[in-house]
Amino acid sequence: MMEVSTDPERVERRAALSSIAVKVEMSSGNVKPLFHQVRHALQRLLTDGTSTLIDLKAIPLAPGEEERILAELGSGEVCAELNVFGRSEARETAIPGVWVVTHYDGQAAPRTRFIEVTRVPQILCSQTPDMVDGLARLTASLNTDLEQVPDVI
Repeated sequence: MMEVSTDPERVERRAALSSIAVKVEMSSGNVKPLFHQVRHALQRLLTDGTSTLIDLKAIPLAPGEEERILAELGSGEVCAELNVFGRSEARETAIPGVWVVTHYDGQAAPRTRFIEVTRVPQILCSQTPDMVDGLARLTASLNTDLEQVPDVI
């Protein structure tokens, strides 16, 4: 059994201490190394065209650090939203060539989030089979349109 002091001086000190606001900040120590990784990846992209994909969910981060990373990266000029097997977003950051790509679950919560250092995120690139299908549809449409045009000559 714990004894509680009734000494007025101790009670007053305890009350004074409990009124002090305490803010506990946790840090994983991974934020600065992550930004160095992004810097090196951007240098590599400019030097030899190599793209880099960094999985933010795979990096141990303390509460609030992912939000801090996103805030420090800022927003750029381009944001694309896709709806293929769920909603995804590719957002350019304030650093050209550095993108944040987020895939959401059915409840609109981020499921996966990547920093992609590239000229254009892979998710925005047209896939070859889709382009072949598009070419076939366009060709068929043009052939149909040509058949409907009366022969004036």
